[in-house]
Amino acid sequence: MLKMTKTITNRYEFVYLFDCENGNPNGDPDAGNTPRLDPEDMHGLVSDVALKRRVRNYIQLAKGNQMPYAIFIEHATNLNTKIAKAHEETEGGFGESKGAAKDKVALAKQWMCANFYDVRAFGAVMSTGPNAGQVRGPVQFAFARSLDPVLPLDLSITRVAVTDNVQTARSSADYIKWESEQPEDKLRTMGRKALIPYGLYLAKGFISAHLAEQTGFDENDLSLFWDALLKMYEHDRSASKGVMSTREPLIIFKHVGTDTDISQRLQQAKLGCAPAHKLFELIEIKKRDGVTAPRSFNDYKFTFNNSGVPKGVEVLFAYSEAGKPVIKGTPPGNWEIK
Repeated sequence: MLKMTKTITNRYEFVYLFDCENGNPNGDPDAGNTPRLDPEDMHGLVSDVALKRRVRNYIQLAKGNQMPYAIFIEHATNLNTKIAKAHEETEGGFGESKGAAKDKVALAKQWMCANFYDVRAFGAVMSTGPNAGQVRGPVQFAFARSLDPVLPLDLSITRVAVTDNVQTARSSADYIKWESEQPEDKLRTMGRKALIPYGLYLAKGFISAHLAEQTGFDENDLSLFWDALLKMYEHDRSASKGVMSTREPLIIFKHVGTDTDISQRLQQAKLGCAPAHKLFELIEIKKRDGVTAPRSFNDYKFTFNNSGVPKGVEVLFAYSEAGKPVIKGTPPGNWEIK
């Protein structure tokens, strides 16, 4: 099923806020899965990979993992299976894994982009066996960073059971006999749980219209992406994550151009009318007076410098209303506009 729709024609940047209460927003495998930190200033970090994973999970739930909104990078799968499928479904079929001709690789790449949402959005390396090339996706995140230092806690927990592998057991009866022979305190075990009391994180993102042309990322894909950002943590609950929430609004900078000539304005909209960092500087988030250790979203004050928005850039605010994403030119009441 090939997806033949018009791709997006505007460059975007966006700012995404989310927080974590009494949980681990993104564990670091190299540090015993404790919350990721910048060691110089103790600000928390959440990787771009973790954010993309949540987007993928939401799309998979929302669209039932059906093409053209299927997910390429799934849990516990072999990616080469789907790449081989791309060759089978395109002209010439599936032949040599690594030695496919350039035209055949291009056809397989096109099929992958048309049928897998995350390939269209984030790109993928698809030369890991059957070769479908590499795709650079139009949607990218930087690492999210907490607005203030976070305090990682390593807490002890007790489990009132054990998981000993009894070598001599050949049946459940053998395990029951072994349990009956153990002292009660030997049937408990200790564990660890890493968390932060609270952290408000800010993620910066970028969407390229030029790269969207190469993958087929269109307006429907874009709308689904905003929806995923607003709702993805509502479907990612676990004991280790604590309470994680998207904090609205999602702030979107849309480049629309200024030229009176339509063709020139379209080109400006694709290339952009201001550097991304200048747009991000329009947002100011500070702790409220008297707050030393933030413990909630309400401990912060939010200001947007509307007067500094460059010409050719439209500012939009996305938030949920009655369970549906709404995108407007004005933010909800918790933001001060100056």
